[in-house]
Amino acid sequence: MSKKQNRKKKKKKTVGEIVINILLYIAIAIFVFSLVKVVIMLVPYYRGEKTYDQVKANAIVVEQKEEQEEQEEEKPTFQVDFQKLKEENPDTVGWIRFDEPAVISYPIVKSSDNQEYLSLTFSRTPNKLGAIFMDKDNSSDFSDRNTIIYGHNMMVGEQMFTSLHNYNEEDFLRKHPYFYIYNLDNKEMKFRIFSVGEIKSEEDNYRIDFPTEESVNQFLETCKNSSYYDVDVKLDAQSKIVTLSTCTDSNSAENRFVIQGVLEE
Repeated sequence: MSKKQNRKKKKKKTVGEIVINILLYIAIAIFVFSLVKVVIMLVPYYRGEKTYDQVKANAIVVEQKEEQEEQEEEKPTFQVDFQKLKEENPDTVGWIRFDEPAVISYPIVKSSDNQEYLSLTFSRTPNKLGAIFMDKDNSSDFSDRNTIIYGHNMMVGEQMFTSLHNYNEEDFLRKHPYFYIYNLDNKEMKFRIFSVGEIKSEEDNYRIDFPTEESVNQFLETCKNSSYYDVDVKLDAQSKIVTLSTCTDSNSAENRFVIQGVLEE
């Protein structure tokens, strides 16, 4: 092979290496850009979670029940310092928690509209986690026949109402059929879940006004019929329902994932 041919071969090799290096730099740049985008997306989740961790640390009070009998062990009871919560946010109307998914343990707020707390935390800081909030048309004392409570499905992590989707599994419902709401008097209200399903955002499950007993019965029938599962729970015109509403996993603009519970006296 002549010297001239060797020089041409080396030149071609050098050009090839340059192209490979350029492609490598582009790939690295894309990776770094994507990583930055992911970090930017996750930072609000992290900040919002820390905000609610602090709220819980300040507000949740675990006390010991008095012994009923000498042999009975003392059991902790869940209470909330609503005075502290009201001082931080006057819109506070209650607290919701689950035994499981235990991550769902949040203050409930109520505004004059149903938009404000979509992007404000309980501490009123702008954040995509938002807050758990009651429908603006409901009574703040949970006295309505149907009280609606909203929370985001974050798709990432388990915050807010994301973990409600655990109830897509019937076995999970059978194991964890209750959730609890505490009003401003720290009264615990225990709700038995009787309906789990995906519905349109304008369905009668969201109805609040019931002029007649018949309208209540029609509402309850609608709720039962929209459920994935049959649950043997007694319902009548005097039943008090809490409807928990969040987005579906498909993030459909028209549909909502809804869990409904009836108050057990």
